[in-house]
Amino acid sequence: MNTKLKGDIAEQAAILEALRHGWGVLCPVGDRLPYDLVFDVGGKLVKVQVKCAWFDDSRQNHVVDNRRTKTNRRKMVRDEYQPSDFDFALAYVPDLDLFYVFPVDVFISYASEIHMVEAGKRQRKPLSADYRDAWELILQWAAHEETRV
Repeated sequence: MNTKLKGDIAEQAAILEALRHGWGVLCPVGDRLPYDLVFDVGGKLVKVQVKCAWFDDSRQNHVVDNRRTKTNRRKMVRDEYQPSDFDFALAYVPDLDLFYVFPVDVFISYASEIHMVEAGKRQRKPLSADYRDAWELILQWAAHEETRV
């Protein structure tokens, strides 16, 4: 499977999960925007970037790149996301069919990759564990946006 197909699968999984939460989903046309989807959560629009994680055999964890990748026929360019690009990043772990739900400020605070550890036997919990299936963060964000308006 190429990376575009993996990304498409991750986006469709995100759409399904949003619908399970009773949220509306808007899909932008094309891929020029810094976000992939928009969720309508109680009338508040949440911009979402979706990433598909891969399994790193050497480290025994799942990894997602937190940079934007632009490609053309000749080269691939990676660039950092900005806080205004989206509200949440969803890191999809396809072999476990689960998401890590990162607020944009957390997502962009990592150097270049986020490692998500699913092994139960660890001395300390990884930082990313707080965002495992943390869909309530989106609800809290939308409720907070409501009070600001």
